Formats: sequence, structure tokens, C-alpha cells
Amino acid sequence: LNMNRNIFLRSTRPTLASICRLFSAATMDPAAGAVVKTRSGGGGGAATDKREARGASVAGGRDTLGGRLLSLMYTKRSAVVTIRKWKEEGHSVRKYELNRIVRELRKIKRYKHALEICEWMVLQEEIKLQPGDYAVHLDLISKIRGLNSAEKFFEDLPDQMRGHAACTSLLHSYVQNKLSDKAEALFEKMAECGFLKSCLPYNHMLSMYISNGQFEKVPAMIKELKSKTSPDIVTYNLWLTAFASGNDVEAAEKVYLKVKEADLSPDWVTYSVLTNLYSKTDNLEKAKLALKEMEKLVSKKNRVAFASLISLHGNLGDKDGVNLTWKKIKSSFKKMNDAEYLSMISAVVKLGEFEQAKGLYDEWESVSGTRDARIPNLILGEYMKRDEILLGEKFYERIVEKGINPSYSTWEILARGYLKRKDMERVVDCFGKAIDSVKKWTVNERLVKEVCKELEEQGDVKGAEKLMTILQKAGHVNTQLYNSLLRTYAKAGEMALIVEERMAKDNVELDDETKELIRLTSRMRVTEISSTIS
Repeated sequence: LNMNRNIFLRSTRPTLASICRLFSAATMDPAAGAVVKTRSGGGGGAATDKREARGASVAGGRDTLGGRLLSLMYTKRSAVVTIRKWKEEGHSVRKYELNRIVRELRKIKRYKHALEICEWMVLQEEIKLQPGDYAVHLDLISKIRGLNSAEKFFEDLPDQMRGHAACTSLLHSYVQNKLSDKAEALFEKMAECGFLKSCLPYNHMLSMYISNGQFEKVPAMIKELKSKTSPDIVTYNLWLTAFASGNDVEAAEKVYLKVKEADLSPDWVTYSVLTNLYSKTDNLEKAKLALKEMEKLVSKKNRVAFASLISLHGNLGDKDGVNLTWKKIKSSFKKMNDAEYLSMISAVVKLGEFEQAKGLYDEWESVSGTRDARIPNLILGEYMKRDEILLGEKFYERIVEKGINPSYSTWEILARGYLKRKDMERVVDCFGKAIDSVKKWTVNERLVKEVCKELEEQGDVKGAEKLMTILQKAGHVNTQLYNSLLRTYAKAGEMALIVEERMAKDNVELDDETKELIRLTSRMRVTEISSTIS
């Protein structure tokens, strides 16, 4: 085992590069992993300096380094400058204190300041960093500067620091970036080197497989985990989620019993998964019981659970539960976050309380600066669902005026609204904008079929050709789409020219229907559109 480990530490660069192009020179950021002294950003002025110097109130208002760092109000402000000033005032800086502050900053997603602290610690000769410190550092680099920089940082680590902690952190980055091949290659190499010492890397892999819908890989991963170490509650929750995704109540309940047998305490996630499963499978009494158990475990310490609570009450049609949970959140926190508004607005829309939903949106718009398009999309979607197209268009104009960039879902919602009105020119226009709004389009087969069907019924050759151009650009053309185009020409009584040549250019094969449609349309009239295409 030691020999394997040493081989891994000496040969990480070439081995992983050949397996999964981990450290490809073409993708490396040459500045990655370098320790940078961050200058203080502008903005805020003297008043901000005073507020930050006073710091967050800790233990009755004591001035602490943690308080100062946690109260930095702008990302442009420098954690390094704050630490330096603290030292200049004669205070000491201890590693354990900085580690605690980094943990707190990560919890509240203040990754930039956390990274600055890690980089400052690397420069201090008197601070002896451990493998876990570098693992945290790597994770923060991945979040702030991207995966290429994180890989470069990993490559440049001292051999003795490139062990299971750093590898697990890199594995987590691969999973978060949905890089299955790299994750599996690294996991395999970690297994060879004896780095699978805890359930954490297994949990990362389980999370990836579940996210990708690769549920068939879950049992083998669980079995391997059990042969090496003991599952924790996160493992069991992921296992539950896998069965819940397939609505397998019996299997999920067996996993829940295993939690009890393992002498582990179910957490709020456990009961959230069970509540959702029971709700989907119409086991309403069991769902209510599971939800009650979940509520016992929800507190200010696990704030993220509140959004889940609202959604689950909404799924059960429990209007009082939704409103009581919202009231509890408001009494517990000074400001609601986007996830909570998203869950609340979604729940009340589902419960038919659209006026309440619009009021909540107005509230969110007045207090949030995130411009998260998911939240207005809920209101826009309901307008379109109600066939209130003019009000929906007016609302769309409002969100654009507020500086909210339309997302893929925004355009898809508009496209579906116009599709109900059979306004195909606008449908195709919105469809094109939807695809243009994302780097890689995940094909929505159902929407494509619905749009094609309506274009066929209207004999809208111009719209069908425009749709074909959009789908060609997105790399999604096939025999069925060409057949739909030909049926549209046939409906319009027009000849479709050079279809076989176009299909050959797109590497699309003709089937029997294609040949018959070409024969049928060849006897029809040539129009301006078909001439233009040719």
C-alpha cells in the first residue's frame, strides 16, 4: 500500500494527465495556485472602514479578528488588509482562529475572502499548514477561479500534501462541474493508492451518479463503500434519494430501517426525502408523519431546510403549513434569501394564490439585488398558464427594465404561451432566443415536437425553415425533423427543393417516409421560400 501511495505521489502529473487530461498544458491557467497579495478594493470610504473595523458583534460586542473579517461588506474589500491591520494593532493571529473564520465564510458563501485568508496563511512561515488546509484552499480556488486553476494548484502542491484530502477536494470539484470521466479516473487512482479512507469520496461519487440519473451504479458503490468503511447519514440520504427518484417506496423504507440499525440519527434531509417520496406516491398520511419529524429537526442552524419545508407543505396542499413556515422564517431572520422566496412563491402559485404570489414577488423585487431570473419566471409562467398573454408580456417588460436577464426558462415560458395562441412567428423567435441563451442546449423533445406539429398544421413553411436553421445551429437535426419539414411543405402545397442534399450535408439518413414525402412534394409548386432555400 505504501509503495502504491509513493508511486502515486511521484507520478500524479503524467498518470492523471494521460487518463483524464487532468493537467493538460492547453487548459492550465499559469497563474493558478499562486499566492497573491490582494490589494484593498475601493468603495465604501471611511464610514465602511469604521464599520468593518468594529466588526461583527461577538460575545457582547467584543472586537475580534473574526468579527472584522465576517463583516467585510464588499467583495472588493481585502481580507489580507484586515489581517495586516489587526497585527499592526498588536494583536496575535492564530491558525486555529483563521481556520474557524474560513469555515464560517464558506458557510455563508463568502468564498473570495476565505480564499484570501488561505493565501495569506501560505505566506506565513510560522503557520504550519496541514493536508486538510490545502484541500480547503483547492476547493476555494475551484469556486473562485475555476477548475483549470484548481487542477494547476493541485499539480503544484508538495508531494506530501497531495494525498487523500487534496484528492477528495479535487474529486468534489469534478463532481460539481459534472465531469464524470475525470471524477471516475481520479476515484480509481485514489482507490489504487489507498486514499479512500472515509465515506466522503464515495458520497461525492454517489451524488454524481444520482445527479446524472445513473442509478444502476449506486448499489455497487454502496457495496464497495461498506467493504472499506461505514456509511454516514449523508450516504444513507443519497441512497434514499436514489430509490425516491424511482418512486420505490419499499426499497426506500428498507434504507430508512438500515439507518436505525446503524445507530445513526436521521436528519432533516432524511425526512425531507421521505416526505417527498410519500407525497409523489399518494401515501399522504405517511408524508404528513415524515414532515412532522422533519419539522422537529429544522432550526436556525440549518436554514436551508426552511425552503424545503415550504415546498413540501405546498406539495401536500397545506396552505396553513406554508404560511406558518414563512412566518417562522421571517421571525427568525432579518432578510429572506432567494431560495426561500423561490419556494414560497412556487408554493402559493401551486395552491392557487396568485395574488399572494404577486405580492411576494413585489417584496422580493424591492429587497433583493440578485436579479435571479428563476423568481420572476414563476410569475411569468403563471400568466402564460392562465393565457393572460398581454399581462405576461407587460410583466416580462418589467423584469427586463429591472435589469434581470431573461434565462432559457424565460424564453421557453414565452414560447409556450405563444404556442397556446398559435402565434408561430413569436414561438419560433422565442425558441431561438432560448437556445442562444445557453452554452449547451439540452434538447426538449416534447417542446420541439409540439412546435413542429403546429407548424405542420398551419403549413407554415417559413416558420418551419427558420426552426430548422435554429436546430441545425444547435446541432439537433434528425430524420424526424426533416420529415416534419416535408409534411409542412406538403400541407402548404409547396415543393421542397434539394432536401436530399441538405440531409446529406447534415449527415441525416432518409427513411421510407422521407422518400415518400419528397416524391409527394416534388409535384407541387415552387415558391419564393423553396427557391431561396435551394
